[in-house]
Amino acid sequence: MQDTFGRTIDYLRLSITDRCNLRCRYCMPEAGVAPLEHADILSYEELLRVAAAALRLGVRKIRVTGGEPLVRRGIVDFIGRLAALPVAAEITLTTNGLLLADLAAPLKAAGLSRVNVSLDTLHPERFAAITRRPGLEKVLAALAAAEAAGLTPLKINMVPIRGVNEDEIADFARLALERPWQVRFIEFMPVSGGLDYPPESRFPAAEIVDALGRLGTLEPVPRQGAAGPARLYRYPGAPGEIGVIPAVSTHFCGECNRLRVTADGRLRPCLLSAEEVDLRGVLRDPEATPEQLEALLLGATTAKPERHGIGEEGFTPGKRRMQGIGG
Repeated sequence: MQDTFGRTIDYLRLSITDRCNLRCRYCMPEAGVAPLEHADILSYEELLRVAAAALRLGVRKIRVTGGEPLVRRGIVDFIGRLAALPVAAEITLTTNGLLLADLAAPLKAAGLSRVNVSLDTLHPERFAAITRRPGLEKVLAALAAAEAAGLTPLKINMVPIRGVNEDEIADFARLALERPWQVRFIEFMPVSGGLDYPPESRFPAAEIVDALGRLGTLEPVPRQGAAGPARLYRYPGAPGEIGVIPAVSTHFCGECNRLRVTADGRLRPCLLSAEEVDLRGVLRDPEATPEQLEALLLGATTAKPERHGIGEEGFTPGKRRMQGIGG
């Protein structure tokens, strides 16, 4: 699949639930959000049909997301069925890590390639303040379990927030000095309004790189193929890598190779666009054909905008919060 700007679309993000066991301040209000009705959520069978159609059209990487994907029952079996589809693909998963320690080995055995773990602080009290829940020790145990299970290269996603946790950038970077992990620093993206951190809380990529440079010399890592939005670096002699994702200050849209499916069956050509394509209607139409599903995926590909408008004058956050999109 190619969009109208010449980008090859070979990556599908598949959200399997809107529910989460954390209440991160940059993602949800303290009271949480009203969950989708059970009937509105795509079944695993429907999700597999979407994945199979995408694979037939050239997708070769599928990331399972949420909310928090590990809160949905049957996740290990679903990963196994996803990995067993006729066309081979890399199957990955993004998680907050709270439930990962016990599931790491079964997920690997089912066919999961690796995981990204979202973690924004290494201090227990600050973890509870940012997420409104305790649990840092569970996430740290999950990192060890994931590495032991072979869900590698392990990636850690950290969002520096000005005045909140930007003082921990060096501490996170030291993880890449000690372990063969990729520690990624992602610019805060104000996807929706009404959250505790306003757009001014963004800690720009240039300042992230400056903070990283104070720990040691950053050597750029050559990009290989569709390397994603991260700008990769390495400290001399370090076993791990550093990634910086300039989500706002420098558009990475020119390299965007993905489509997103929400848990309620909406296909989003762009993370930050309100445009959505209804897949659920076709999935639940007994007379619909696989070709109709493929046509919707192809249509969404051609509908991808050249770039998002975040940070630009006139940009208005959409109604969906990040947990309802799948990141």
